[in-house]
Amino acid sequence: MQNPFDNPAFSMAEMTKAINILPNRYGRIGQLNLFPERGVRTRQILVEYKAGRLSLLPSKPVGADGSKHINEKRQFRTFTVPHIPHDGDIMPDEYQGIRAFGSSSELQQLSQLMNDKLQSMRNKHAITLEHLRMGAVKGQVLDSDGSVIYDWFDEFKLKQHKVDFKLDDPKTEILTKCLEVLDTIEESLEGEFMTGIRALVSREFFHKLITHPKVQSAYERWRNGEALRTDMRAGFDFGGITFEQYLGQASDIEGNVRRFIAKDEGHVFPLGTMDTFETVFAPADFLETANTIGQALYSKQETRKFNRGIDIHTQSNPLPICYRPKVLIKLVTT
Repeated sequence: MQNPFDNPAFSMAEMTKAINILPNRYGRIGQLNLFPERGVRTRQILVEYKAGRLSLLPSKPVGADGSKHINEKRQFRTFTVPHIPHDGDIMPDEYQGIRAFGSSSELQQLSQLMNDKLQSMRNKHAITLEHLRMGAVKGQVLDSDGSVIYDWFDEFKLKQHKVDFKLDDPKTEILTKCLEVLDTIEESLEGEFMTGIRALVSREFFHKLITHPKVQSAYERWRNGEALRTDMRAGFDFGGITFEQYLGQASDIEGNVRRFIAKDEGHVFPLGTMDTFETVFAPADFLETANTIGQALYSKQETRKFNRGIDIHTQSNPLPICYRPKVLIKLVTT
């Protein structure tokens, strides 16, 4: 009896295409379009730090001349792109009754079953990418257990600027704190254009901010009292910064729920810049994808021994990067 999943519609290329066009149902960082995506051909990337900015060096064919080196102080580091595999399966009883001899809709129903599996698996990749990107916004690319994969400040011996808003003190001039953040980001951009500044903050930080005596009256008057009529947690403008309550969290494989932003903290970054953020995708570790341009997601299926089920393999190989770590400001309140 023929395996229904031997159809070319379930090849690696078709399944990879399918999982990449499925909707992404999670990711505030993705909604902000903060990280443009780019595929690379290798699993290792070379990053240089010069004049306050990180940049990727181009790959070249074997034997070609290298990039021109200018005699000035630079720092070079090689980084391995994280490899994130995730496996699933389809058992015979899941499509029991779908198969019908001569049925023209059999392939369509099997494709829907496969898409349902891929959507569930894609959702997990999506929240994982959100976690990685949120880490890059903080200056640290973090693994699922909270351990540091790469700390852009430590790697290039930089120091992150922190601003203590002291929201428990009613006398704190919050506007002055905002101006300190604005000045620091503008200086760190070194002339690059931006369209705005956003702060993703914890629930505790946001509540203390909008109830602070120096902010509360402005919050109530904002847009003719709109803050009193609608939910403003998605964005409240004050002092040139859009403050947004961010509730991103997820469970690791041991069931521990981890918040992407810690209590009483926040992280500020510029919007609309040309080349401050980027997500690099390396190719999958398949024979057929070697030396190809990396894609966001890959999917492949294989029949189990004795046709007792289908194993589904998905993977992503992303590395979110902030090329100007100095623009990443950490907010705290003590």
